[in-house]
Amino acid sequence: MKVTQLRVYPVKSLGGTDVDSAHVEPWGLEGDRRWGLVDPTGEKVTAREVHALLGLRAEQVDEETIRIHAGQDSILVDTPLGLPPIPVSHSRQGFAPPADEDVSAWISERVGRPLRLVWQEDPQVRRVSGAHGGHEGDTLSLADAGPVLLTSQESLGQLEQWMTAETGEPDPDGLDPDDISDAGPSGSGGAAAQPEGLSMIRFRPNVVIDGDVPFAEDGWPTVRIGGVDFRTAETCDRCVMVTIDPQTLATGKEPMRTLARHRRWDGRTWFGTRLVPLGGGELRVGDEVAPGR
Repeated sequence: MKVTQLRVYPVKSLGGTDVDSAHVEPWGLEGDRRWGLVDPTGEKVTAREVHALLGLRAEQVDEETIRIHAGQDSILVDTPLGLPPIPVSHSRQGFAPPADEDVSAWISERVGRPLRLVWQEDPQVRRVSGAHGGHEGDTLSLADAGPVLLTSQESLGQLEQWMTAETGEPDPDGLDPDDISDAGPSGSGGAAAQPEGLSMIRFRPNVVIDGDVPFAEDGWPTVRIGGVDFRTAETCDRCVMVTIDPQTLATGKEPMRTLARHRRWDGRTWFGTRLVPLGGGELRVGDEVAPGR
């Protein structure tokens, strides 16, 4: 097995950027999800609530700077220097320094609501919850629950086969209305139901591999990618964001509807695995992937 794609998301809930290589830090890939968005009260805001955020894309320029794109427009964002932190509701975070006001105004104008961009100055303050497989000393960027998300092309291929074979089937029992972005008539699948070319980017992975058998990654206690070892913290539970097309922002029931038919237990629907680095090093597209046994 090999790594086929590496992707970094400098701003939580914005589109990310493919990279050929990435340095692994204890809290995730270098530059990944060190920025986030909050409303004027400090409450975190993600693409779950504001789908338009997925229409923006962020890339790392250098250690001190990112660039955010909105179509042909873009703005440079410098790491905050000397600005007092503001309260934020990201779990186990507490406070974060804000970006310059002109940056937040630029983003707010493009998504249609007032937002503030904030920076995670020290990722060591945010611990991986034990409820999500964290051990003592595990730390986290502003990602939801784990430092690195891995997905498999084999697993995605199986999901696409299920979607094709089950077109027109009724909604599965227990499908959570909060996990789909278009209720639609039962069995319709909504606006994004077409299985052809289902993009892996819907699942917002950091590391994509060509895979073993579908969903084999669920059972790997550890995995070595290139020269870096990782521990599997948990299988990743999925939310409404997978039902939003990352290119068109069209919404629907798929692939959550089909995924829930096959991959729902404990009241949640699962795809991909959250990994915790056991050391540092460099990942590269083409690296060998060796599961632990």
